[in-house]
Amino acid sequence: MAAESAPFLNVEGLTIRFGGLTAVGGLDMAVAKGSIHALIGPNGAGKSTTFNCISRFYTPSAGRITYDGRDITRMPAREMAGLGIARSFQNLELFGELTVFENVLIGAHVHAGRSWRDAISARPRGIAEHVDELLERTGLTSYAQTKARNLDFGHQKMVEIARALAIRPKLLLLDEPAAGLRNREIAALDRLLCELRERDGITILLVEHVMQLVMSISDKITVLSFGTKIAEGTAAEVRAHPAVIEAYLGRDAATAGEANHG
Repeated sequence: MAAESAPFLNVEGLTIRFGGLTAVGGLDMAVAKGSIHALIGPNGAGKSTTFNCISRFYTPSAGRITYDGRDITRMPAREMAGLGIARSFQNLELFGELTVFENVLIGAHVHAGRSWRDAISARPRGIAEHVDELLERTGLTSYAQTKARNLDFGHQKMVEIARALAIRPKLLLLDEPAAGLRNREIAALDRLLCELRERDGITILLVEHVMQLVMSISDKITVLSFGTKIAEGTAAEVRAHPAVIEAYLGRDAATAGEANHG
C-alpha cells in the first residue's frame, strides 16, 4: 500500500455542465504520488466525464485541476504528454495496419519530439530498445511484428497501455483497462499495474467497472453517483459504505447491510 503524501494530482470543486445538465458537481479528489487511485460508480455517474476533463478533452465549467503543483485546468490536451501525462482509451485507438512494435513506437515519438512517421522510418536505437522493453513487460514480445488488427482484444488492450507507457509517464490515466478481458488477462494487468507503481513509481488513476481489479490494486477509491462524490477511502472502507451499496444494489441492500453491521 502506498504511503500518504501530498496530492500529485489535485481536483478541486470540479463542475462540468452540458447546457442545463450538471454532469459533475463540485468534485474534490486528491491523488497521492506513487499511488493507484480508482474512480468508480454506476453507469452515468460522471466517471468518464471527469476523466476526460482531467485529460483535457473537456474544459470544466468551474473548479481547478493541478498536476505536480502546476495548474492544468485549461491546458491544451496536446501539451499533456510533454508534462509526463499519458492516457489509454476505453475505445481502442490503435493503428490496425501497423505492427505492434510500430504502434508502441508512435507513443515513444511524443517523448522524443519526432513525428510518428520519422519515428517509424528512423527507429532510433535508444527508443527502439525502450519499445522492446515495454513489449516484454506487457507480454507482447512475440507479437512485435504482428499487425495490431490481427490481435485478440486482450492483446490489443495491452498494446494501448504499452503505447501510453512509451512516453515514460509520471501520471498514467487508464480508461477501463480491464473491460472485456478474461480472468487470466485481468490477473496479468493486476501484476503490471502494481509493478508500475512499485518499481517505476508511476502514479495511476483509472476508471474501471471490474471490481475484482479495483479492490485488488487500489490504494484509494473515489465513488461517484449522479455526478457527486458519495464515498472515498480504501477498498475495505468503500466496500462497506452504505451509500456505495445503495448506488450499486439499491436502498434495500444498503439498509440490510447497515442492519448486519449494527
